[in-house]
Amino acid sequence: MTAEALGPREETAPAQSAAPRPIPVQHRDDRGLPVVGQVFEYAKDPVALCRSRWERYGPVAPFRALGKSAVMLLGADACGEAFQNKDKALANGPAWSELVGPFFNRGLMLIDFEEHHGHRRIMQQAFTRPRLEAYTRHLHPAIEQGVSGWEPGKEFPSYRKLKQLTLDIAADLFMGGAEDTSQAEMDRINKAFIACVQAAAGIVRADIPFTRWGRAYRGRKVLEDFLRHYLPAKRAEQTDDIFSVLCHVETEDGERFSDDDVVNHMIFLMMAAHDTSTITTSTILQYLGQHPEWQQRCREESLALGPEPSMTELEGLVSIDLVMREALRLRAPVPVLVRYAVKDTVIQGVRIPAGTDLIVGVQFTHMMEDYWTDPAAFDPARFGPDRREDKSHRFAWEPFGGGVHKCIGLYFGGLEVKAIMHRLLRDYHWTLDPAYVPPMDYHSLPFPKDGLPITLLENRASSPASTG
Repeated sequence: MTAEALGPREETAPAQSAAPRPIPVQHRDDRGLPVVGQVFEYAKDPVALCRSRWERYGPVAPFRALGKSAVMLLGADACGEAFQNKDKALANGPAWSELVGPFFNRGLMLIDFEEHHGHRRIMQQAFTRPRLEAYTRHLHPAIEQGVSGWEPGKEFPSYRKLKQLTLDIAADLFMGGAEDTSQAEMDRINKAFIACVQAAAGIVRADIPFTRWGRAYRGRKVLEDFLRHYLPAKRAEQTDDIFSVLCHVETEDGERFSDDDVVNHMIFLMMAAHDTSTITTSTILQYLGQHPEWQQRCREESLALGPEPSMTELEGLVSIDLVMREALRLRAPVPVLVRYAVKDTVIQGVRIPAGTDLIVGVQFTHMMEDYWTDPAAFDPARFGPDRREDKSHRFAWEPFGGGVHKCIGLYFGGLEVKAIMHRLLRDYHWTLDPAYVPPMDYHSLPFPKDGLPITLLENRASSPASTG
């Protein structure tokens, strides 16, 4: 069925009396390569691939990858139906298990329905406002120590440095510092996380040496051994770090996590916390380097505060918040989400049979002219109170997903990104060629293959007196 037959860019819900349509048949000329299907097209440019599906098939489009047929959900209405999941037909676990299941096994994103609800109820106790305020107080010394080795005036790969920084922050806030852990061991942990994330792009999905999945299996063991080493101490004494909190939190009904639960959730949370924050912060660095007027606007807000602002003060950094939202729109840390139909359902008038894999095109929605003015442009003001383009549709902007599986750490992640940028803006300034476009790798989570090289220059106004 052609896009014209479906009425492209028309996403109004079909009348209840209309009989569901079948999934469109994929044309022979766009099924991609044998076996791998359209995997390489996605890795090259996921938005371009989604746009081609949208224009040809509409909001529910066929897709092939690794010898399997799937469905792409495109546009805010289709994505919204998946997130709301009103008939509980779509599950996370079977879908993500196909990509990274053995390596983030039993993480919050990989469990569903009543079990997910129970685990989330417990974990929510680790992200209450008083605990977020405590985490914020620990952020600043960790950031100061992490950036202390950066050399002003010398070009460096900012993405890679930020990834190390956010992992060090995660070790401090999540682990309570892990005092007996050497830098070499933290480098090993970082490599283990990278291996587990990159398993999503594996073609050979088995524990075979020298493959992505083989490296990920070994990475998972490194992470488990690392966390289980500290587990007895965390159980014995309650401290402010998230590892200890997960060991001790319980609901009013007395529900608590087992040791296995704590380890599984820690592996997933540490991955999510440092990978997504790295992507967002590096994107902000890029765009502020290309838009000095916004960089200065953000800097002036940060200079009006002390070097270690409170959670409330970080929340009040209006310009940085606008820039962060725009960075999340332009480069969503997780461009697509996946679901699996555990029973028959209907999305946008199309019947989705049980057993269907679904790909929810979050990043594509962020780039649609239906919801955004000049969507390819960096324009943080679109999130301002006089425009609020993100309100053009309830699901126009969903970098953290939606529904019951919406990211539980989104507020913590925002505070971390703002705290890092606050420190960098107060101490440094930087510029980037406005024409620079980072060469992105989309095989798993997006990252710049060149490391996003940047030169930080010290602000002349930065001095012991001015920085407090």
